[in-house]
Amino acid sequence: MRQKTSAASSRRQVLIGAALGLCAVAAVWGGRAVAADKLSYFTWSGYELPDFHKAYEAAHPDSLDVAMFGDDDEAFTKVKAGFRPDLAHPCYDKVERWRQAGLIEPIDTKRLKNWSKISPVLRNLPGLVEGDQTWMVPWDWGNTSITYRTDLLKNPEQSWKLLWDAKYTGKIATIDAVHDTPMVAGLLAGFDPFDMNDDQIEATRKKLQEQRPLLKMYTTDMTSIEQALASGELVAAMTWNASAVSLKKQGVPVEFMNPKEGMLTWVCGFVMIKGTPHADLAYDFINARLADASGEYLIENYGYGSSNADAMKAVGEAKLKELQLPTDPDTMLKATVFTRPIRNNDKITKMFEEVKAGG
Repeated sequence: MRQKTSAASSRRQVLIGAALGLCAVAAVWGGRAVAADKLSYFTWSGYELPDFHKAYEAAHPDSLDVAMFGDDDEAFTKVKAGFRPDLAHPCYDKVERWRQAGLIEPIDTKRLKNWSKISPVLRNLPGLVEGDQTWMVPWDWGNTSITYRTDLLKNPEQSWKLLWDAKYTGKIATIDAVHDTPMVAGLLAGFDPFDMNDDQIEATRKKLQEQRPLLKMYTTDMTSIEQALASGELVAAMTWNASAVSLKKQGVPVEFMNPKEGMLTWVCGFVMIKGTPHADLAYDFINARLADASGEYLIENYGYGSSNADAMKAVGEAKLKELQLPTDPDTMLKATVFTRPIRNNDKITKMFEEVKAGG
């Protein structure tokens, strides 16, 4: 994912700040973010909004520090390097890396008031629960696809190929993240992009090399993408749901594509950083985030799905249809390409960086 603070925008906007994500943290001591009696939360931009955790704010006024990251590869790298918040908000496909690196500890679901409200398909994602150990609390889910100007592109083919169309050179953009653009390139090359061998990675490189000279930009800054789409500087861009929602609210004629090859679907949530001294606050925070009202706000304002099934029901089928969301995530997962752990992630990351640099 994800969101600029001024409007419903994107799940991966880079608001890293001079301290590269430590901007909201009081101090660092021994590698851990320190603020007396405060919870340190490491998340995508826009997920710090108090509307998501009103019960926590009421119970613990002025007891939250937030640091933000641009994408969850960056988040993993920083925590592995020594930054220690109490809670982080990565996506499902990265959680196994966090666990194997010894960065997170199991979550006691008995302390989660609304654990039973989380859609079963999300609670039971492979690897999230092992025996009596739960490694992530699913909170949000959504899609990666193409937001395009319907007045500037008349009835385009509903395909990811649009972002490889030379007719739109300089007027298309894509996301600067490994589990987005390279995965789509692998998909178009005919592979399971989450399980590529070395030869398939090289074929995907060629697909990305074809795309590179056509692009206006690679970015995770969805504010820039939305502004460029609104002005007509871009006619199409890879985005998440929230960009289309935001632009439609502004009256910009856009559509969020359902490509014939499949949207990407992602699931993100909360992980507990190993050794947190603020576990009680962390559970209070997660409980506030799992409240029905929090899920409803996420759906209605950002266009993402909530893991809380009751929140999805409360929003209603009409609003969900308007937002291009099903009534439950199981339906979405069966109809799209699910973003899961990436085989050879480091090799693909290196390849993607080389392509962006002209290699």
